[in-house]
Amino acid sequence: MRSIAAAGRAAERDAKRRQRELVGRQKEMAKLQEMERAILEVELYENRIEVFQTVHQDCSPELSWQQLLSIHEPAKPGRDETQERSAKAIATAHKPSVLDKMLRRTERKKDELNRRIELARKQDDEKFAEATRAYEAEHNDWREMREIGGRILEGNTEAFIKALTKVDPFSEISAIGSSVNFRVNNPSLVEVELEVHGEEVIPKEKKYLLKSGKLSFKDMPKSEYHGLYQDYVCSATLRIARELFALLPVKAVIVTAMAKLLNSKTGHMESQPILSVAIPRQTLETLQFESIDPSDSMSNFVHNMKFKKTQGFEAVEKIHSTGVDLIG
Repeated sequence: MRSIAAAGRAAERDAKRRQRELVGRQKEMAKLQEMERAILEVELYENRIEVFQTVHQDCSPELSWQQLLSIHEPAKPGRDETQERSAKAIATAHKPSVLDKMLRRTERKKDELNRRIELARKQDDEKFAEATRAYEAEHNDWREMREIGGRILEGNTEAFIKALTKVDPFSEISAIGSSVNFRVNNPSLVEVELEVHGEEVIPKEKKYLLKSGKLSFKDMPKSEYHGLYQDYVCSATLRIARELFALLPVKAVIVTAMAKLLNSKTGHMESQPILSVAIPRQTLETLQFESIDPSDSMSNFVHNMKFKKTQGFEAVEKIHSTGVDLIG
């Protein structure tokens, strides 16, 4: 009995020991998962900061409206009768067997082959209908872009707006918290208002890893926050100019960034210009976008911007088109 009891206690001790080992492994795994989550959080934070400062480095491919006009009209699809022909060939080649005749199933087999022919015909019809729908969509796009392209090359400003609406080159900027409105009064110049929501999208906390592998937070210093906000505004401004030059044959763009600022006269937060810049195509094309600091690059252009790292942006006057002197 004592031996049995001792064996039982030993077995219990083994089970307890195994349990402690498993619990320990579980804690190690949880700690590892926590560290992995912390690393991911920091990587996401750092990537978000990088995105804000490098919006200007990407751009859609340049569109040549002259080349677009030379694209051939899409060809209408022909009806493919492959399925039906195959089913008919099988039906024609079919010869009733002696057993079919004896069991009087010749007609039944013939009806089945005819049903297969009908099914194959329907499959060919569906395939043709699908190809026709795809052709009509492609042809409509071809016709519309051809019409827009012809009018753009003629300098029709309404066509400029239609192209901007259809292509929507500012989707990435909108995705990170800003909206873009544009006006085209002459075929050489596009005026754009960028509504910036930096207060909402720029993080106010920094994320970093402790030596222990835990995630930690601390308030972002005001100067760093304002500097990041300035880079974001200037980077988005450059991106807008690049996208417009890639899409339209204009000589210059005027971009005005708008943000909510306190109006000291009314005491209310109002949308006011914080950056207004005239960007000639010729000047922009000389910049090395992978190397420039977006805020510093504004010195290459006629611009209005009042900025202090301790206070951020102040309201400025909006630049207006004054003719050839501005865009030359």
